[in-house]
Amino acid sequence: MNKLIVIPIILGIAAIALSAMLIPEEPTESLSTPIYDSGFTYYDIEKIQNSLKEHDVFVSSPTAITDHTVSRYCTFFEKGLAKNVEYCTTTAVLDSNGNTIGNINIGGSTASPILAIVNLETDTLESDKEKTFAIFETVIQTLVCECWGEEESNFQSISDWIGAVHTFYNDSDKRNIKSKIDNLANTEIVLEITSMDSSVLQTLIILKHV
Repeated sequence: MNKLIVIPIILGIAAIALSAMLIPEEPTESLSTPIYDSGFTYYDIEKIQNSLKEHDVFVSSPTAITDHTVSRYCTFFEKGLAKNVEYCTTTAVLDSNGNTIGNINIGGSTASPILAIVNLETDTLESDKEKTFAIFETVIQTLVCECWGEEESNFQSISDWIGAVHTFYNDSDKRNIKSKIDNLANTEIVLEITSMDSSVLQTLIILKHV
């Protein structure tokens, strides 16, 4: 059985301002039913699996979480409060040697998701950097759009954005940071970097807007 890295989204990250890239959380409007009827679906994990094979990254078949442990896998913030979903699927992300480097969790209602969470834990930001970039890029392009250059003007590419967040983390003496791209193809995208005892956790969060 593949080892699952279960890391809650509630990390106590300090939001640090860096131009338009790093900004504090703002209250959001209440989520409503239409948000489930647009954007990505649970079936998109198959596209991610197939795309990541080209990078020697393997994603396991989804495991459904419907019991009281769902909050450990899929949680998001609304108006500063942690919110749970009723249904969540989790997959293990493995490198070519079969080592687990993270998870991809997708959650919402049983019919359609509203958020996706990618947790990747490595020794340092430089460890498996090519693979982590490929995973984040693939997830964003699959679940959000391939329109980054058309709609996001602050950074020319997804890799430019991730690289800038990495640079700011290193320049900030490895403080925990959060960077948000708001309203790209009607979604909010957040990248959090958190220092662990002997590793670094990178968490990508994709949340559908109303």
